[in-house]
Amino acid sequence: MNSIQIPDGYRPPLNTFDTQLAIEFIKHNFQVELTHALNLRRVSAPLFVRRESGLNDNLNGVERPVSFDVPAVGVEGEVVHSLAKWKRLALKRYDFHVGRGLYTDMNAIRRDEALDNIHSIYVDQWDWEKIITREDRNLDYLKRTAQEIVHCVVDVSERLRREFPSIHVKLSRGMSCVTTQELEDMYPDLTPREREDAYLKEKGTALIMQIGGKLKSGIPHDGRAPDYDDWQLNGDILFWNDVLGRAFEISSMGIRVDAASLDRQLTLAGCDDRRSLPFHKMLLNDELPLTVGGGIGQSRLCMLMMGTAHIGEVQSSIWDEATMRACAESGILLL
Repeated sequence: MNSIQIPDGYRPPLNTFDTQLAIEFIKHNFQVELTHALNLRRVSAPLFVRRESGLNDNLNGVERPVSFDVPAVGVEGEVVHSLAKWKRLALKRYDFHVGRGLYTDMNAIRRDEALDNIHSIYVDQWDWEKIITREDRNLDYLKRTAQEIVHCVVDVSERLRREFPSIHVKLSRGMSCVTTQELEDMYPDLTPREREDAYLKEKGTALIMQIGGKLKSGIPHDGRAPDYDDWQLNGDILFWNDVLGRAFEISSMGIRVDAASLDRQLTLAGCDDRRSLPFHKMLLNDELPLTVGGGIGQSRLCMLMMGTAHIGEVQSSIWDEATMRACAESGILLL
């Protein structure tokens, strides 16, 4: 069900023209910072893939991809949900080596998304992927990589405030790390979303790790496809959002599955049928490089740094009548 929250007394931090300038400032500067911090190179990426390739991200397994027939080729195409799998194959095909990686602009349509202040059917993010060694497949490496991303975010945020003095958002550079099981132990009577809110309100910035598998309660903290992140070596980067008064995810990332973790997670998720897909066969046969990667929401990052209340203030999409009416009554212009 769609929902919208207009914070009491909220006013857009910038006029329409300056909003566009700020969006360009954030996107340009952040990707420069990210490429230097993680040693990445920009590549071109697909908007759609062949259905039978197994390269599309299945997300939680229930979202329907936008699909269409391609008469000239005789196949079905699917608009990507993300490029989590495609990137790993691209690293092999483009002959990248250990310690180097790629990033790309990823644009997706998620038709089944419930709309609210931070969710849209249009997804724009930087997708990135980097080759690592087997020795790097540990939580310490995951934490170090996440902290580099946090530094990039805070550096650009501080420069944005100097460029646009009417923006007053201040983000915490110190990143706390916690597993989903530790969160459940700390807040057993709260929902996963409420746990994140409670933890981020105290910590400011956090990496919440080990998402996908069932906790002691028998319930996963959140859904995660079984065939890209290793559920023991992944995490979400979140900041406390003062405008919305809640935890605010800007990135989902993780060390990717190797043959052993893919084999285990396909069984746990009841997805053994994917073993016959080309991408999954390559993984199970150790034919793809070991990698770490993730997605960083472009509109999410703009929302956070600028202090806007609705994602429609920083991206163009389609909204329901109730959302458009509530925003208009509050002086919020949806792009």
